[in-house]
This record gives sequence, structure tokens and C-alpha cells, in this order.
Amino acid sequence: MHAPNIDAEARLLRFRRRVLVACAAVLACFGALVARLVWLQVLHHEDFETQAAQNSTGFLPIVPNRGLITDRNGIVLAANYPAYTLEITRARTMQPLETLVAALGRVVDIEPRDRERFQRLLRDTPDTEPVPIRSHLSDTEVARFAVERFRFPGVRIQARLFRSYPWGELAAHAIGYVGRINAAEKERIDDGPEGQRANYRGTDVIGKLGVEAAYERELHGTTGVQEMLTTASGRAVRRVGGRAPRPGKTLRLTIDARLQKMVEDLYGERRGALVALDPRSGEVLAFVSQPAFDPNLFVDGIAPGPWRELNTSPDKPLLDRALRGTYPPGSTYKPYMALIGLETGARQPGDTIADPGYFWLGNHKFRDDKPGGHGRVDMYRSIVVSCDTYYYQLANDLGVDTIHDYMLRFGFGTPTGIDIPGEVPGLLPSTDWKREAFRRREQKTWYAGETISLGIGQGYNSFTMLQLANAVGGLANGGVRMRPHLAKELVDEISGEAQAVQPEVAGRMDVLTGHLAFVQRAMQGVNQEGTGSAAFRGAPYTSAGKTGTAQLVGLRGQRYDEDATHERLRDHGLFIAYAPVEDPRIAVALVVENAGFGSTSAAPIARRVLDFVLAGLYPGAEDMQAVREGRATAPVGTPRTVDAAWPPLHVAP
Repeated sequence: MHAPNIDAEARLLRFRRRVLVACAAVLACFGALVARLVWLQVLHHEDFETQAAQNSTGFLPIVPNRGLITDRNGIVLAANYPAYTLEITRARTMQPLETLVAALGRVVDIEPRDRERFQRLLRDTPDTEPVPIRSHLSDTEVARFAVERFRFPGVRIQARLFRSYPWGELAAHAIGYVGRINAAEKERIDDGPEGQRANYRGTDVIGKLGVEAAYERELHGTTGVQEMLTTASGRAVRRVGGRAPRPGKTLRLTIDARLQKMVEDLYGERRGALVALDPRSGEVLAFVSQPAFDPNLFVDGIAPGPWRELNTSPDKPLLDRALRGTYPPGSTYKPYMALIGLETGARQPGDTIADPGYFWLGNHKFRDDKPGGHGRVDMYRSIVVSCDTYYYQLANDLGVDTIHDYMLRFGFGTPTGIDIPGEVPGLLPSTDWKREAFRRREQKTWYAGETISLGIGQGYNSFTMLQLANAVGGLANGGVRMRPHLAKELVDEISGEAQAVQPEVAGRMDVLTGHLAFVQRAMQGVNQEGTGSAAFRGAPYTSAGKTGTAQLVGLRGQRYDEDATHERLRDHGLFIAYAPVEDPRIAVALVVENAGFGSTSAAPIARRVLDFVLAGLYPGAEDMQAVREGRATAPVGTPRTVDAAWPPLHVAP
């Protein structure tokens, strides 16, 4: 009778157990779900919120406007302009590059030079970075590609700012240029200070030479960022935040573009270099290297043809002759030799020599430039008439190492510290230098005959025009050499705040005031009654100078014959000067390559430079042509005022 009840109770018990197990399972699931929700929503809420935002938000860099470069008067020397660029990102393309480029060529014009540049850039660019295949697209080409864009994944049109140098070759070596960032520069950016890598996201150009390179950080500005809401496919929908870029600072140079242009025109087709500076501050007023090049060629990647032409030209337009070209100083060395003679006591101003037109050392005859000599010569006259024999004897008495030690104090044989990269130290010889420079034992020995030529700025002597200008600036500035600089001030375009470059003492000659005054007076005599007097006749200011002629080939006792010498082996013409003597405001050093005597080739250019700065005069057409042809002395014809020659100031040609 009780069996059915027992079965029912057993079944009920099993049912209750199943219900309990099911409830426990359900509770466990809900517990796990709640725990997971707590883990997601409470413990790791911020992490997953960030990830979610990143899944739906893209960050695009906003490249800042590169700072302008102007001359001291505000004339714009480097600017920017917008243009459209067609770019390919290899990592996102869906077809072989050759096929893709061929298809693109049916939509927009792609020239062979575009393809060549594209292939060059591919070698230095990661697959994930865009590479331009065509720049400066027209509005029509942009519209045509927009219609066909769906066919070209990985290809986009980007609006970019391009650097422009409106005056072309003007001051090209001083300004430099920008170019595409190469692999080495990218590595340097990545390894640089924290934040530098982020600051160059979206940027594909960097300063390469001149002030463009030296002041890259200030000119570049600060990259902004644009936070965009994106779809799952990565297409931007709308902007949700970001940070505006900060434009680069405007760099105002110490150079006067009008003076620079005048000097470059005065050189014409001739080669050479000129540096003019303010001896009181070190501000560089003109920094000329002729011939020059057009920096616009490099902005978008120079084509092989123009690069080959520039790189193989015998005139070497890419060589910065003012910064890296070294020359024997010739007779421009003599004022410094005289100063050493006075400082060491080897000579007194009144000591005289009889100059027969040569100096014998052993069996070697060192000729004076004037056949028959200059007669009885003291120190003053030796500088005014540029007597070689006087300085042959002085060099022999001083010795090479004494000359070296004093010239080093005057700034020769060492970089000036100018604020652009690439300066060379030149060569100031000594016995120690020769011992280290040569390999063979007999070459390591310094011979007495080698010292003689040093006295007239020949032999192993080799310096830049920048060094020579800095040295004559020291003479003009009471023995104090200021560090030359091309930057005058940096201006923040947002705040308007200007940060001026402060003058800096580079060195002191440490010579007696009376000795310095004597040499200064003798250099004044050069332009009043000596070898520079023809060029400075009638000048409305007092000036001091020294002519120089530097031989390029040994004459072996023979007389120099210009007509019988190849044009590129002829003597260089040099000149140094400063003015006004009472309160010097400008010092200049220049060389005209293979142009013969400095008095006829270089001094006339220096005269026009001083006229420009001190009298506001600009050569007329007749005078300009005479200087270019090397047949000028003092100015001829009717000069123009600077303002009349340059209307208006701020408009590029």
C-alpha cells in the first residue's frame, strides 16, 4: 500500500534536487555575469573606455606653417604656398605599384620625371608612409581624381604647404633650403628628445643647409592634432576635438637683401666670395658666394638632370665659398704680420730695409712684385705700397711657429662660430701641423724656405673669407672680434614677441693699443695714397683697407704672365677694408677668383659696398658693367640711391 507513496516522494526529492542544482547553476551564471560586469564596468572601466574611444576616433596631425625668413628690412626671402599633392601609401594599395601608377596616369598627368622622383623616394620611405607621385595638381586634376577615387585604395590627394624662395639664387648659401626627410634624418628625429618624433608626424621636409637647417626647430613650429570620429572602415565622419598647431617663428636675418643683390650683380659671371659684417656686433650684412644655385629646385626633390648639372659644373655653384672655400690671403696678411713684428719687438715702425726687388735665402730668390723694388721702406710704407721683400725678411726673422701662435689669436686657422653649419677652419701652418699632416719622413720636416712665403700670405696659408672678414673686424673694433651671426631676431607670429640675438665676443687680439693704432693708420694710407687709392678716390668717408693678390701656381723664379696662364690658374684678387675709420660700422673681405690684382678686381667691389652702407648709393648701369668687366676704379656715371634702385621693398620679382 505504501510503495506508490515511496516512489512519489523519491521522484519529488529528485525533482527538488534538480531544481536546486538548476537554481545554483542559474545563480552561478548570474554571479559570473555580475562579476564580469563589475570587472568590466568598475575595475577596468577607464581602460575599456579609452579603447572604445580609440576604436571610433582617429588622430590626424596638423602640420604647422613653417616660419618665414626675411632680411633685416623685412624683405621676404623664404615663404610658403599651398598646393595639392597626389600620394600613394604602399601598405594600403590593392595592386602592384606599376599597375597602379599606370592607371593613375590615365586620370592625372604623370611625367617620367615624376616617376623617377617617386622611385627615389620609395627607397627612403617606409611602406606605411605616403609617398608623393605628383605635386602641384590643378583644380581640374583634383576633381578628375575625386570622381575615380574609389578605384584607387591607398591613394589620396593631400593639401600641403610648399617652401618658396621668391628671389631665387639671392643669398642661397646663407638661406639654404628644405628637402624631404631622408632615412638618416628620420632616425635622428626618432632618437631625439621626447616629443620630437610626435612634432614631425605629418611633416616630410626639413631644413638642409644654411639658416633653414640651423634654425630648424624654431622655423618648424609645433604640430597640432585633429581628433576625428571615424567609421569601422576608418573614414572620418566629424571632428570631436584636438589641438591647434603653433606656426614656426619668423626668422629675421642680419643680411640686407638689397646689398646682397648688388654684390651678386657686381660679380656677374665671375667666381668668388664676399663677407661684410658690422664689427661692433658681428651682424653679417652680406654673405656672398658666386656662382649660386636656385634653392627652389630642391624643395620638391631635385630632378637628376639639374642635380647632375650643378654637381659636375667646374664653377661649383653648390660650394659655399664664403663658408667653406679656402684661399691664400695674399698681401691682405701683411697688416697682421706687421702687428706681430711690433708685438714681438722684431720690428719698430721706423726700422727700414733697402728693397732691391728680391730676397735671397740660400740659393732661392724670392721676387718682389715690383721689378727693381721699392727702395728704402719702413713699416708704414711696406703696408701702403705692399712691399713683398719687407715681409719676406720679417717672416724669416719671426719663424713659422711664432707666426702661427699670433695669427691664431687674430682668428686665423679656427672657425669663427657663425650660426650656420659647415664652416671649415682653414689652414694655419706650423711645424706641429706639418709633422702630423704628412706621411713621409722628409715631408714632415719644416724648411726655412717655406716660412718666407708665409709672410706675404702664400705657402700653406689658406683661409675663408668669413675668417678674413672676422679678422679685419677685430682690427676695426679695437682688437675685439665678435662672433659673426646671420640671425637678427626670432618673432613669434602669435604673441608678436621678438627674441633678439645678442652680440657675443669671440676673441681678443690682446695687442698694445699703440701697435694696433699704427697698423690702422697704415691701412688708412692704403686707401688714401697706396694700392687702394684709385678705387677709393673721392669717397665721402674715411676708410682703411689692404689689397691682396694670391698666386695659385709656383713661378719657379719666373715673372707672372697672365695672358700665358690658363684662366682658372690665374691669380686671385683680394681686398679687406673697414669704414668709417673714426667709428667703424662695416668690415668687408672678398676674393674674385682668377681675376688678377686685388686693386683692380676686388677693391672696386669693396668701394661700392662701403658706398651702399655709408652713403646710401647704388651703382648705375654704366658703373655696374665696368665693375663686372674688371675695368673699374672709383665709381663712374650717375649713382642711384638705394631706395630708387629697389622700389618697393617687400615685393619679390
